[in-house]
Amino acid sequence: MTETSMRLPAALAILAATALPAAAQTEPGDPLAGRRLAETWCANCHQLAPGMRGPASDAAAPLQAIAQMPSTTSMSLRVFLQTPHANMPDYRLTREQLDDVVAYILSLRR
Repeated sequence: MTETSMRLPAALAILAATALPAAAQTEPGDPLAGRRLAETWCANCHQLAPGMRGPASDAAAPLQAIAQMPSTTSMSLRVFLQTPHANMPDYRLTREQLDDVVAYILSLRR
């Protein structure tokens, strides 16, 4: 094995280790703006945060419970929120609004 071929795996490992934290820091969206959107659009059906009064019905899960689900990721929330569902209004969110709502829901993880 040459010195050059031995350096490649080390360089890739360093690149991967430095890229992951950078990717985590660049998640788009403003959680505060997302909370304001949720107060307008989601509060009729979902409890928005722990300790807040929820809707009259418990038909929809609290947003924190959704955030805690192991399957909840930024991608899964984006897909869900952009797919019409029988029990959920078909909101037409802009990309920025979607980023904000996703950031808010993910901020509810403990």
